[in-house]
Amino acid sequence: MKKNLRPKNLGALFEAYADADVPAWHLDRPFDIAPGAGRQYTVARMAELVADMSGRLALAGLRRGDRLAIVKENHHDVVLLAAAAARIGALPAMISATNAPDVLAKMMERFAPRVLIASDSVLAAAVKAGVLLTGPDTQVVAIEGDTSLAPDAVGLADLAGADVPAMSLRPNDEPMICTHTSGTTGIPKLVVHSPNTLLGVLTKLETMPIPGLAVRPDDVFASCIAFVHGRAITWTFAQLARPPQKVVVLGGSEPETAAELLAEHRPTILEACPNIYQRWEPLTESHPGAFRRVRAFLNTFDAIHPPTVRKFMEASHVKRPVWGQVWGQSETGPVAMAIYSRDKIRKNQGALDPVTNVVGRPVPFVTQVRVVDPTTRKPVPAGQQGVVLVRTKGRCLTYLGEDDRHREKDWNGWWNTGDMGVRSRTGNLRIVDREVDLIPGISGIELESILLERLDRVTEVIVLGNPSGLPVPVISLAGPDLTDQEWAAATRGLPELAAPHVIAWEDFPRTGTWKVRRHDLRQRVLQSQETFGTGRWT
Repeated sequence: MKKNLRPKNLGALFEAYADADVPAWHLDRPFDIAPGAGRQYTVARMAELVADMSGRLALAGLRRGDRLAIVKENHHDVVLLAAAAARIGALPAMISATNAPDVLAKMMERFAPRVLIASDSVLAAAVKAGVLLTGPDTQVVAIEGDTSLAPDAVGLADLAGADVPAMSLRPNDEPMICTHTSGTTGIPKLVVHSPNTLLGVLTKLETMPIPGLAVRPDDVFASCIAFVHGRAITWTFAQLARPPQKVVVLGGSEPETAAELLAEHRPTILEACPNIYQRWEPLTESHPGAFRRVRAFLNTFDAIHPPTVRKFMEASHVKRPVWGQVWGQSETGPVAMAIYSRDKIRKNQGALDPVTNVVGRPVPFVTQVRVVDPTTRKPVPAGQQGVVLVRTKGRCLTYLGEDDRHREKDWNGWWNTGDMGVRSRTGNLRIVDREVDLIPGISGIELESILLERLDRVTEVIVLGNPSGLPVPVISLAGPDLTDQEWAAATRGLPELAAPHVIAWEDFPRTGTWKVRRHDLRQRVLQSQETFGTGRWT
């Protein structure tokens, strides 16, 4: 492989790096598409698996210009299947299996796949719900092989031994991949990216020589993210283009399994979704050795809270660990990055302005940010709240099947993120809330961070704006119920809140990136979808 060759098309990525000696890949469980192939891979073996899958998909009827829907449990093999489809010029959509069957059916109607490859559990859930995911023009491939779950389905293993077709990539300005938005407020939107927008632009942050965060040849990079997200593709690119010694893939987030794998491989860089870090917080006390060598923690997808950051930073035995938080969207990729030191996080303890709400400055040479009045669309002064707009060459091409919705968020070349924020005089961006979740005069995200800081037994907090009354905190607890005195102490000095609504951690409805589906939670707790925001730009 030529050193300067960095293919833009996912379909060529693994073959381009197939002769690379590093990184070694270690999985928490075998790939679901190759259950007998073990948990360790070289880059060459991954390239072989991508080629094998492209042959199997072609045998199932997938052709250049067709669409492939991928719906399965979280694992890195989602990316391999997408690469296999892109390799033969098809358009893959990586879709989270956490979506309910009726939601998946609506997404399939919009996407109209020629082939659907899905976990047996996904197909079984649809049968149980009485939902038909696809019509007669779609060939269903059951990953584990139960062909009784869909009409004329074929098992993935039954396609083994298929001839590997020649590579046939689409042009760099045409659609290459569909991912989807989180769906916290309704049916997820199908986000279309080209090679130019995704690997041509959005990988720049991944390979920048950022002090403290840039990958070194001796690093062990562990990742527990939503592999259906576009982030998984740019992350995969980075592991090949700027390789560490070892990559550790956690498709599942179960704390004990994660602790075992992290203790075995001792990462120096760890990335996870914010709510996964939250779920793993007890491991910093029960398995501190798993985090001892981490010099850089990373998070994206959602807001992270200072108490969570602090616990992991304190578990590291590295002299000066750093935490990098990236703020962005599926449509734009990374927009801004903030880097926190351990001292900065320590000093912020107990503060009413959580430091992690400050997501930093725009990515140099990649993005521009402005904050504007949502009505006049004119920029607001520094320190004043407005809707956040982004300009980037890495913006998605469209929402598949919803072009009008995509155009509505294009404000004269600036992308309306639907997030409310404040820009400081020095250029730092502070995120307040999603516009649809706005609570007049306060920030729900800030309230959530403060309550998590003040209440050790609380494992999750979501504050719902309530036009019919006071904001409603929805919390989960580890241990006994809160007393009235504890709640009074925790809310001292804060805006008046309703009494907390307590549910189990597992009862929070979540997306594929483990975000809380506030839309569903609001319906469950308040029996209403009335909000202060308009929701026009969600």
